[in-house]
Amino acid sequence: MTLKLVREKAKTLQIKYINQYRKDTLIRAIQQAEGNSPCFKNIPDCQVYGCLWRDECTQ
Repeated sequence: MTLKLVREKAKTLQIKYINQYRKDTLIRAIQQAEGNSPCFKNIPDCQVYGCLWRDECTQ
């Protein structure tokens, strides 16, 4: 997902200062705002297959 799309998603969740975040940090903020663990690129062998970020996270 492009940074532009990530920022758009963050806007819908009313995350502030989205232009100051790097992409990976913004994704973690989105995960947290959605009530999930902010784990993007922090779990080496993730078993959550339904995650929106899985493809990018496991690269």
